[in-house]
Amino acid sequence: MPRDNHFADLVFTGGPVYTVDPARSWATAVAVRDGRIVVVGQDHDVRHLIGADTDVVDLAGKLLLPGFQDAHVHPVLAGTTLRSCDLHHLETAQDYVATVAAYAAANPRREWITGGGWSMEAFPGGTPHRSLLDAVVPDRPVALPNRDGHGLWANSRALEIAGITAGTPDPADGRIERDADGTPTGMLQEGAAELVTRHIPPATEQELYQGLLEGQRHLHGFGITGWQDAAVGAAFGPGDVYGAYLAAAGDGTLTARVRGAQWWDREGGIEQLPHFLARREEAEALRDGAGRFRVGSVKMMLDGVAENHTAAMLEPYLDGCGCSSGASGLDFIDPEKLGGFVSELDAAGFQVHFHALGDRAVRSALDAVEEAVRRNGERGNRHHLAHLQVVHPDDIPRFRALGATANIQPLWAMHEPQMDELTIPFLGERRSGWQYPFGSLARSGAMLAAGSDWSVSTPDVMLGVHVAVNRCAPETPDRVLGPEQRLDLGTALAAYTAGTARVNHLDADTGSVESGKYADLVVLDRDPFAGPAAAIGGTRVLRTYVEGRLVHAAQ
Repeated sequence: MPRDNHFADLVFTGGPVYTVDPARSWATAVAVRDGRIVVVGQDHDVRHLIGADTDVVDLAGKLLLPGFQDAHVHPVLAGTTLRSCDLHHLETAQDYVATVAAYAAANPRREWITGGGWSMEAFPGGTPHRSLLDAVVPDRPVALPNRDGHGLWANSRALEIAGITAGTPDPADGRIERDADGTPTGMLQEGAAELVTRHIPPATEQELYQGLLEGQRHLHGFGITGWQDAAVGAAFGPGDVYGAYLAAAGDGTLTARVRGAQWWDREGGIEQLPHFLARREEAEALRDGAGRFRVGSVKMMLDGVAENHTAAMLEPYLDGCGCSSGASGLDFIDPEKLGGFVSELDAAGFQVHFHALGDRAVRSALDAVEEAVRRNGERGNRHHLAHLQVVHPDDIPRFRALGATANIQPLWAMHEPQMDELTIPFLGERRSGWQYPFGSLARSGAMLAAGSDWSVSTPDVMLGVHVAVNRCAPETPDRVLGPEQRLDLGTALAAYTAGTARVNHLDADTGSVESGKYADLVVLDRDPFAGPAAAIGGTRVLRTYVEGRLVHAAQ
C-alpha cells in the first residue's frame, strides 16, 4: 500500500528541543517527513501527524539539537590514521615506541611505517629523537606526524632515504632539529617534513575511500552531520582526498554534508586558480541529490604553530630566559602578495579558509580580506580565519567590520602541558592573555564558527563546548585560562551549528531546527542547560540523524 503522506515519517516528543532559531529557541516536539522538518512546536502540535508507520522517539527530557557541523577537520587523514599506526590514544614516549614496535611486527610487508598522533608534551622540548624509533624499527623507514601535523618524527632509515644529513640546509618554510654536532635528530618541523614525506608512497584511492568512511563513522558518533575538510588536494597526509569524496558522494556512502577547502600550494601563485575552478565545476556537476560534496573554498596556510615557534608573531618569541629570541615565526605565503591572491579568489567566487594562528598571521589575513572587499565589494563568500591562538586586541573589531568569521577550536583554550610548558613561557604574560579571545570576538559582534581540527584533537563537540564555556578541562576545573573569554552555552552551541552552517553555505537548509530545513539532528543523553556548566563535558551523543535517517545510535 502507498504511504499516507499526511503522516510524518519521524516524530520527536517529550523534549526539550533547542532549535538555535532566534525566532523560537525552544520547543518540545519535531515532526519529519521526506527528510525535512515539517513541524516544530509542542507535543500537541504533532499528534495528528503520528500514524501506524511513524517512528516516534520519546526524548524523555533529553535534548534534541540541530546536527553539529565541524568548521575545520581532516576526517580522511584521521580515518586513515585510525587504520594505521595510530598513537592518538597514548600519552607517553614508552607507549609510543611500544606501539610502533607492535605495529611493525604485525605488518611485516609494509614498506613504510606511517600513522602518527604523538603529543609533544611526551618529550623534552617537544622533540623526540630518531634513536627511539631506530631501537625498534632499524630496517624500515618510520615517519610519524605529531598530533597537530606540524612536525614529523622519523627514524634513521627515513632520513637516509630522504638524503637528510648534517649538511642539509633548513628549508625556507621549516626546520631540521639537530644534535649538538649538527646531526639531524629525526624531528622535522613544518616544511622540513616534506623532505621525508615526498618519499612515502601515497595511499591508494581505496585506502582513502575507506579512511573517509571510517572518519565519517567516527564524526557521526559525536553528532556531526556536516563539516569543512580543511585540506582537499595535494596537501599533507596520505594523499589527495578529492577522489575519495567524489566516489562516496557518487555511490551514496557519503551521508554527511561536506564543503571541501582546496589546498593552496604555498610555493605557487594564482596560476592554481584554473585547477580550483575545474574541480569546483566537476563537483557541482555531480549533483548528488542533496549536494553533499562541494569544493567552493580554498585553504591558505599562513603560518605554523606556537609550540615550535613557527606561528607568525608581530613581536619575537621569548627565549628560555625571558629575553627576545629575535625569531618571530614564519610566513608561509608572502604577505605582500596575499591580498592579491585573495582578491582573485574572491572575485572567482571562492571562500578563503585561512590557517592563521599567530597575531601577525591573523593581521595578514584580515588585511587580505580588506583588500578583497576594497577591490571587489562584498561578494558574500564568507571568508573565515581558523585557529586564532593569538589575536592582537586592535584586530578584534575588524572581524565584524570585514564580515570575516572567527573559526574557533575551543578545545585548545585551556591549560595543559603544551600550553604551560611550550607556549606561555615563550609568549610572555601580555601575549598569553590574548590567546583564544572567544569572548571578546563574540562581544564585538564577530560571527563564530567552531571546529576540532581532528585528528589534531578529538572531534567531541560537547567536550569542545565544555572548554568554550569553562575555559578549562573537565578534570581540572580550578585551572582556568582567560576566564573573561568564556562563552555562554547557547553561543558555543550556535558556533557548532548555525555558525558553521553559515560558513559552509548550508544555512538555508541546516544549522537550526526549523520547518522546511533538513532533519539533520542530534539527541544528547541529557539537557546540558539544566545542569551545572562543570558537567557539560560529560554529555554524550545518543543518536545522530541525517535527513531523518539514523546514522548513529549509541551502543
